[in-house]
Amino acid sequence: MQLLGWINRNRLILLLGFFVVLSWTLAFATGFWLLFRLAYVLAIAVPLCYLWARFNVSGLQVEVTRTVDRGQVGQFAEELIVVRNPSWLPRILLEVEDSSDLPGAKTRRVISLGGRRRFSWKAQTLLTRRGVYNVGPVRVSSSDPFGLFRRTKEYGGKGQIIVYPPFIDLPHFTVPPASLPGEGRFRKRTHYVTPNASGVREYAWGDSYNRIHWRSTARTGKLMVKTFELDPASDIWIVLDLERRAQAGSGDESTEEYGVKIAASVARYFLNANRNVGLLAFGDRLDIIETERGGQQMTRILESLAMARATGDAPVGNLLSVEGKRFGRHTTVVLITPSTDEAWVTSLLMLTQRGVKVAAVLLEASTFGSKDTSLMVAAQLAAADIWSYIVKQGDDLTNTLAPTGEWEPVATDGLKGKGG
Repeated sequence: MQLLGWINRNRLILLLGFFVVLSWTLAFATGFWLLFRLAYVLAIAVPLCYLWARFNVSGLQVEVTRTVDRGQVGQFAEELIVVRNPSWLPRILLEVEDSSDLPGAKTRRVISLGGRRRFSWKAQTLLTRRGVYNVGPVRVSSSDPFGLFRRTKEYGGKGQIIVYPPFIDLPHFTVPPASLPGEGRFRKRTHYVTPNASGVREYAWGDSYNRIHWRSTARTGKLMVKTFELDPASDIWIVLDLERRAQAGSGDESTEEYGVKIAASVARYFLNANRNVGLLAFGDRLDIIETERGGQQMTRILESLAMARATGDAPVGNLLSVEGKRFGRHTTVVLITPSTDEAWVTSLLMLTQRGVKVAAVLLEASTFGSKDTSLMVAAQLAAADIWSYIVKQGDDLTNTLAPTGEWEPVATDGLKGKGG
């Protein structure tokens, strides 16, 4: 097997060697002068072409600097590629390419370098699709003038860039508040600054100076800082339906991409309001991000959504039934789904019976090319008085995801609900 692999990789060299031997054999056998000249040309030209291609890529110094390893749809990924020729001899027609599966990446150049020269360029790639992409290594290729031999050499290692999904501002997005106790506070410590100061403790390295409680410091003779408790606000759980059979559309105009974009926007909206936000989705795997607040939580959610794929085989109703134990009375669940299966409405109702507040963002699958319609699901949500939004393909999400009053029947276009 190794011999066959070597022969397959070197078929051209073996073929040229065969012609050299054949030309010499025929030249000596016939004495024909033209065959002798052909044999001389082949015997000299073939090694020179091989050495040309080999020398052209040897000893080069190649550097690549990538400014970011993560970005967001709509931003640019930049990289600086520098190729140096340390030799006094020129290098002609080098093909330089930074291998990448990033959509729209154009990092290929054909250059020639004089002796002791360098060439550099900055490549910019517009990030158009969320996901995780491979970049590198840089490949430098060269061929002889006759195209007989081609040599390629790799420089640098492989890397990855993660592209976050886009999000939009939702200034008017509203969900039903959870059932919070009328008195008292949650007895839950936090390292965030909130209006609820619960006590003091001794200063520790890294504590902010604005947390110092000067009266306690003066009384004890030691630096004392305030401790805080969480605000009396409900946890927000975003449940994203990634069941494969429920999806419709393709590319950016698909329920999958709309759902991911809405999930990122809702998470950003509540995290900016200093709320605890969690994410639950079941695509190629069960992805659970426990509720937390802050910028790092937004990063975790965006990373999860960047890799989310609608390849799951579990209906969202089953997901709510199995994972519903995570949702308590002080929880609001925001479900994002294109499913036209009415069974998941029952799962939402079971959560409401336990005191969980729920809201649904219904992606109207029929507007994305599906034969099924969400009319019956929307009717059940309205009958159950479940806070809901209806999103259609091409909608302005900022306006669509805003409350517009109570449910009202619309004779020409199904049902129109809150946000619908």
